Amino acid sequence: MTAEDAEDADTEQQLPVMIEVRNLVKRFGDVTAVDDVSFSVKRGEIFAFLGPNGAGKSTTIKMLTTLLRPTSGLIRVNGLDPQKDALAVRRSFGIVFQDASLDDQLTAQENMEIHGALYKVKDAGPKIERLLKFVDLYDRRKSQVQKFSGGMKRRLEIARGLLHHPTIIFLDEPTLGLDPQTRNQMWAYLHEMNKTEGTTVFFTTHYMEEADRNAERIAIIDHGKIVAMGSPAEVKQSQNAATLEEAFLSLTGHSIREEDASSTDRMRAMIRGMQSRRR
Repeated sequence: MTAEDAEDADTEQQLPVMIEVRNLVKRFGDVTAVDDVSFSVKRGEIFAFLGPNGAGKSTTIKMLTTLLRPTSGLIRVNGLDPQKDALAVRRSFGIVFQDASLDDQLTAQENMEIHGALYKVKDAGPKIERLLKFVDLYDRRKSQVQKFSGGMKRRLEIARGLLHHPTIIFLDEPTLGLDPQTRNQMWAYLHEMNKTEGTTVFFTTHYMEEADRNAERIAIIDHGKIVAMGSPAEVKQSQNAATLEEAFLSLTGHSIREEDASSTDRMRAMIRGMQSRRR
């Protein structure tokens, strides 16, 4: 190890933990959806949380984002307890769902302004201008969102999620259904945001090559338990696999899992209800 490598390693160890999960459990009656899960994510890290349908990803994210109370275990988000400091935790993160949650009847500018009002962003105007320019939508700021392509809507959601200057952004399958060009462009924005703002990125995806290319570390959850964690290279090496997809299948099996679409729908409904109460 060179002196420069050692210095980088020391710096990484000194970075504060932005997400800490210890011995997390969530039971629904006799069903244990999350079973003694532990992991941490450092400030400025790009972290992928992977798993088959029904593995416990959505339940874990709902607990991290204050939408579900754990049965037991510890969670800290930006040093705060989501159960005791829910409002402060919500203000510390942004979230982008796999389906657009924008108001199609409003313009891009109006969607941003409403978000700014909900989060009581001071001097929102210049911040909105900067973020819309950042995602190449400033020239379309007065256009109704219903006229936007899927990629444009996703970029607008990212800009909106960053308006209140969150320290963490949660991305729920952010590139689902996007073409490769738009997907690459969106990740270019996310990497630039991560580099310039130091924002911690926590994302889920079913595209293993996307996780392999973009995540510094990954955790794979299956049947409520973490079955692998480390850099993409470390996880591949642990399974003697050439690709992350091969490693994923080796760890989780080849059987098709049923998707619980209602859980994601419930999470979106809770977010909308939370926003409605603030109005």
